[in-house]
This record gives sequence, structure tokens and C-alpha cells, in this order.
Amino acid sequence: MTRQIISDEEFASVQEAQAGITKLFQKAKNKKKFIRIMRNQKPLGVLIPNEMWLSLIEDLEASSSLSYKEDIRVSRADKKRVSSDEVKRTLGYKEN
Repeated sequence: MTRQIISDEEFASVQEAQAGITKLFQKAKNKKKFIRIMRNQKPLGVLIPNEMWLSLIEDLEASSSLSYKEDIRVSRADKKRVSSDEVKRTLGYKEN
């Protein structure tokens, strides 16, 4: 199942960040969420766990690849479709 990144967001105040940034990073890592730091109801920035950051960077690099974009264009132009059940069988996916 694909997760929407916006559902991975939590909020913390500047005071919370100043009092324990290490705790906030640990909380973000444990919950697999990023934390938007707020001051007076205005966003200042975002704390992102390293694993999430690396994944985002990988996605950004892939989306900027010319060959990746070409593969997507070719795939979208191809009218042949494969059902999700066929993909699961091909990959050997078994539901519990």
C-alpha cells in the first residue's frame, strides 16, 4: 500500500525542539514521521529522520533521471496492461 507523505507529519513547537531535539528525532524515527517545527502557529522547518531523508533523496534522484523518465513515457504509451493479481503471481507474493 502506498502511503501519502503528508500523513507522515507531526508538529512540535520551537520550545519542544530546544528542550530536546534528540528526543524529537527519536520520536520521528520510531513513528516513521517527520516533524514540522512551529513558532506562533507558523512553520519554521522540518525535522526528518535520516532513513526518510535518504529515501526522499533517492526518489528525487530517480525522478530527475532522463532514462527513468523515458521508461515511464514508453510504459504509459504501451497499451498492454497487467492485472495486480498477475503481478503478484509473477513476483511470488503470497497474502497472509
